Amino acid sequence: MHLSRADHRSHPPLVEIPRDYNAAHDLLARNASRSGKVAFIDATTGARLTYGELTDQAHRFANALRAQGFEPESRVMIAMLDTLEWPVAFLGCILAGVVPIAANTLLTTKDFEFMLRDSRAQALFVSKPLLPTFEPLIGEIGWLRKVFVAGDDAPNSVAALMNDASTAPRLANTCCDDACFWLYSSGSTGTPRARYTCTAI
Repeated sequence: MHLSRADHRSHPPLVEIPRDYNAAHDLLARNASRSGKVAFIDATTGARLTYGELTDQAHRFANALRAQGFEPESRVMIAMLDTLEWPVAFLGCILAGVVPIAANTLLTTKDFEFMLRDSRAQALFVSKPLLPTFEPLIGEIGWLRKVFVAGDDAPNSVAALMNDASTAPRLANTCCDDACFWLYSSGSTGTPRARYTCTAI
């Protein structure tokens, strides 16, 4: 299901959102004064990420996406466990104007195949433990041109992607009614259904 611009006019946001707007930048900028405070904790390992670290790494990720040729409004799938790399990837995509598809990691290969084909995702960011679920699809979907593995140090890892990227802020020219991210339903009553959220919601 896609939200139309008319939907947003009939349900205006509770605060005034400027037309030129980037949701990830807004979130990070609002917490700039808390740069030393913890933003995320990995419940499995206990590793922590401060707001300052999150800001730097999200911008690094955004710049790495640009260096790989991902244009604003292109879509990528994020099928990652709740590690510190997840918020970096999610917010980094939005900073670059790239639309992340936040995937339920409990779905099947068949579900993921449908989602990748339906969304025309150009890249997949996947946690190493989940990679076997996607391996039958790699090389079989024409739109999917890059696969990056989180929680690994291989040449195609998320860490390697970000290794030489700059932390310099550079925002995509997004506006308040651009697509911000996609979600899919679980597919329990059929194929998963897509829904996108605009940056002003």
